[in-house]
Amino acid sequence: MNPNRRRFLQSAAPLLLSGPLVAAEPSVPGLQGHIYRTLKIGMVKEGATLADKFRIAKEAGFQGIELNPPGLDIEETLAAIKATGLPVDGTVCNSHWKIRHTSPDPAVRAQALEDLKGALRETKAIGGHTVLLVVGHGDDGPEEEIWPRSVANIAQAVPLAAELGVAIAIENVWNHFLYNHNAGPDQNAEKFVRYVDEFQSPWVGMQFDIGNHWKFGQPGAWIRALGKRIIKLDIKGFSRAADKFTPIGEAPDDLPWEDVRAALQEINYHGWCAAEVSGGNLGELKKVADGINRVLGLM
Repeated sequence: MNPNRRRFLQSAAPLLLSGPLVAAEPSVPGLQGHIYRTLKIGMVKEGATLADKFRIAKEAGFQGIELNPPGLDIEETLAAIKATGLPVDGTVCNSHWKIRHTSPDPAVRAQALEDLKGALRETKAIGGHTVLLVVGHGDDGPEEEIWPRSVANIAQAVPLAAELGVAIAIENVWNHFLYNHNAGPDQNAEKFVRYVDEFQSPWVGMQFDIGNHWKFGQPGAWIRALGKRIIKLDIKGFSRAADKFTPIGEAPDDLPWEDVRAALQEINYHGWCAAEVSGGNLGELKKVADGINRVLGLM
């Protein structure tokens, strides 16, 4: 078993499930007991303090929350966790889009590495177990250059990730890398599989975004191909027909959620699923949690 997955299962066991109870379709098995709901801190649009935002997220039905290091106020975060009982399950490296591991500039790559290391350390300090990372952008050069360049840079942070017990979770995004942004919806996850495997470490995996690549491939097939490499999920809705992101599970969202659930069961996925949508006030966040419950069959 992936060491990061084992750590999650040990730490998550005491958590109490909360939030709206929405069953899956009767003919489709759900993922009750397999998946825990979390969300990005930027989705919580109300709350004067960090603790207020944690309370709102918890009341909306989420069981964890993701912050954006490096640069966190560690004391304030620990106080918010203590006051609300809501854990920080993981984080998102806040500089990865602008300061990239694929950059042709060695100074930029050095800063990207320092930012990743800082995010790993801060995530450990607040009890999280993953740092989401966008590895770079295809604009930085041809794939045959930016692939090894980014792997070599990120690999320098892997020993620290292993020491801290905090995994680097690579997200599949629209960054023109490891897929063809101008091609159709019949693409597969082969390049993501090869990319993750190059690190040869259980401390590097995928934070697979279910909605991001419905435009380019079948999410169920990608989940099956990535298998144990998936250490966390992101979730959003998307409509191929309308070519746009949508609320989770609401028309015109046409994601094949039944196959997504089946694929997650087949790879025996247990872990966190992070909403990555616009968010809003308490009422809007409850709708997001309800949507996750509905499409994944959570109780």
